[in-house]
Amino acid sequence: MDTMRERFVSVTSRALDEDPRLALVLAEISMDGFRPARQRHPERVINVGIREQLLVGVGGGLALTGLRPVVHTFASFLVERPFEQVKLDFGHQGTGGVLVSASASYDWPAGGFTHMSPGDVALLDTLDGWTVHVPGHPDEAEALLRHAYAAGDDKVYVRLSEQSNTASRPVTDLRLRTVREGRAGVVVAVGPLLDNVLAGTEGLDVTVLYASTVRPFDDAVLREAVGRGPADVVLVEPYLAGTSTTAANDALAAVPHRVLGLGVGRAELRRYGTIGEHTAAHGLDPASLRRRITAFLDPAAG
Repeated sequence: MDTMRERFVSVTSRALDEDPRLALVLAEISMDGFRPARQRHPERVINVGIREQLLVGVGGGLALTGLRPVVHTFASFLVERPFEQVKLDFGHQGTGGVLVSASASYDWPAGGFTHMSPGDVALLDTLDGWTVHVPGHPDEAEALLRHAYAAGDDKVYVRLSEQSNTASRPVTDLRLRTVREGRAGVVVAVGPLLDNVLAGTEGLDVTVLYASTVRPFDDAVLREAVGRGPADVVLVEPYLAGTSTTAANDALAAVPHRVLGLGVGRAELRRYGTIGEHTAAHGLDPASLRRRITAFLDPAAG
């Protein structure tokens, strides 16, 4: 199976052939994969070098000319480093575009903390009007990328990861999807953590919802899943723990409820190790999830 990043290259290369409004801006990252597309469309495939603020600024400028820019690099260099440009050159200017990241929270541990970005979605939450997709499989990434490219002038962030679920899920309506039904609580699994959540909650009487689009947050499906309450909700996200707890609390404002946010912790892990070791260290492996979810849903059992 190819990776989400490989799928991004193939899907975007075809989209550049199909849509003359689409333009791609790179900062060296993934440039090798796009060389054929650059030869075909030299005026719409632009490599600015390792200049991330310029990367976003060029994307915003292209949007002002009426093009649909696709801006790509590692998440830490796409959202965190040039955040002011994201805020001003898209938000303040009232333009749209598609930010497509790679490496997610800790997908390249050997790159060190400079290449880790668990806070990217929380940072975008401080801005207005961004749609955020977090695919859990390359097939989902393809569908969500195509949706983003065709989304008029909207501001869209697509968060790609080296991690992937075994199977893809339908993402055409961008809604929370019910994967398993139960009565003792609701667990919302985001993107590539669905497999770990399903394994960790096997045999538990809980509803599992799956999200590949997290902004806007799907209030309606969550409210339907919890009923009239009281409700216990666990959010399992592949980025900073608690990123969506406010959104869930707002969705359930009229329902007695508790919310637990699980995700990447704030502590910097300096022994970089492997992706799997980071997942376990943050308590996102199946065994840790089972222990933490069970303790939340039934404190007496702990």
